[in-house]
Amino acid sequence: MRLPLLLCLFALSACASPLPPADPQQAWVELYASAGYTLMAHKLDDEQTRDGRYFQVPPGAHELQVRFQFEVPGGGGGSDFSSEPIQMTCQLRFRYDGFAAGQRYRIEARPLQRKAQGWLYGADRQILARAEVLRCGTF
Repeated sequence: MRLPLLLCLFALSACASPLPPADPQQAWVELYASAGYTLMAHKLDDEQTRDGRYFQVPPGAHELQVRFQFEVPGGGGGSDFSSEPIQMTCQLRFRYDGFAAGQRYRIEARPLQRKAQGWLYGADRQILARAEVLRCGTF
């Protein structure tokens, strides 16, 4: 009985741990979504990330993938006549070739009906890249 409880507490403590200090030799990419939505780092250059809360990347060109989750109203056709909200998950890809050491960047995402939109911003809030939606669904 204690082992499952300890494993659960260990897993939850990883989520609550503070972010590591930013490495000045790399670029830091924070993730932002409005309350009620979840935006997590997924892959950096096609490799799974260790921490879904941010990206830290060497200078140069990189491909970042994120998972964005949000709810949409249920019902509306087919065999699903439920009024329960539906959880949507979208995978978004950002490609940018100008990441600079010591600079901070920000990825933002928001729902667009049953799809999503996303942007990569530089430190002065200029849009550097728009997200490519790889897929969205109830998976």
